[in-house]
Amino acid sequence: MMKTISAQLFRSNFAKFVIIFFTGLTLWWITIWFRGLTSGIENNAFTLIYPFLSLIGGASGLIAAKKWGGFGSLLGRSISFFSIGLLAQFFGQASYAYYIYLAGVEVPYPSIGDLGYFGSIGFYILGIIYLAKVAGVKVSLKSFSNKLISLVIPLGMLVISYWFFLRDYEFDWSAPLRIFLDFGYPLGQAIYISIAILAFILSRNVLGGIMRGSILFMISALIIQYISDYTFLYQAYHETWYVGGINDFMYATSYFVMTLSLINIGQMFNKIKES
Repeated sequence: MMKTISAQLFRSNFAKFVIIFFTGLTLWWITIWFRGLTSGIENNAFTLIYPFLSLIGGASGLIAAKKWGGFGSLLGRSISFFSIGLLAQFFGQASYAYYIYLAGVEVPYPSIGDLGYFGSIGFYILGIIYLAKVAGVKVSLKSFSNKLISLVIPLGMLVISYWFFLRDYEFDWSAPLRIFLDFGYPLGQAIYISIAILAFILSRNVLGGIMRGSILFMISALIIQYISDYTFLYQAYHETWYVGGINDFMYATSYFVMTLSLINIGQMFNKIKES
C-alpha cells in the first residue's frame, strides 16, 4: 500500500520538489545537531526556513481540494480543512518568529501565535471527521464491536495524553491561559488522532480501496505533529526548548508528511479520472 503511494508521489514534480527540499533541510539539521549548536545564525535560519513547508502544504492542499469540488464535496471539505490547518500552523510559526527575533522573547508561549497552533487543532478535527465520512465510518459503526472500538480509542488517547504530560502537572493559576493551552493541546490532538485511527480501522473498500492508504498517510502526519506539540510543551515547561533544536525538526517532519499526504490525495483524483 505504501509502496503504491510512494511510486505515485514520484510521478509528481511538485512532490519531488518537496522531497528534495525536506531532504536538504534534514541534512542541514543533522550537521547542526552533531555540532551541538543551540543558538546562532544557522539555528535561526533553519527555524525561519522550514515553516515554508506548511505554507507549501496548505497551498497544494487547497489546489487538491478544488479538484474534488472544494467545500461542495465531503472529500473537498476534508482536504480544505487540513490545508487551512497547515496554513494556521504557518501563521503560528511566523508569529513566534516575530516574538523571538524582533520582540526578543526567548520562548513566546503563550502568545498570539497560539491562535494559529491551537486553531489548527479544530481544523484538523473537522478535516478528519469529513475524511471519516468519506471512508464510510458512519455506516460501519452499526455493529457492537465497532461501537466499542469507537469508545476505546478516544479514551486510550486521552489516557496517554494525561499519563505522559499532565499527571505531574503543577498548576500556576497566575497564568490561566497557559493552563488552558497546556491541557487543550494534548486533549484536542487526542481527539483528532483517535478519530483518524477509528476512520482507518472502520473504513472499507472506498473508491477501490485507495482511501485506506491515504488515511494511513494522514494518520502518520497527525501523530508526528501530536508528538511535536507534546515535545514543545514538555520542553517549554522544563525550560529546555531552544531554536533549531529537535522540536523544530519534528515540526518540519510533520509538515513534510502532511504536505505529501495532501499531494497524494490530489493525485488520487487524477488516477480515478484516468480509470
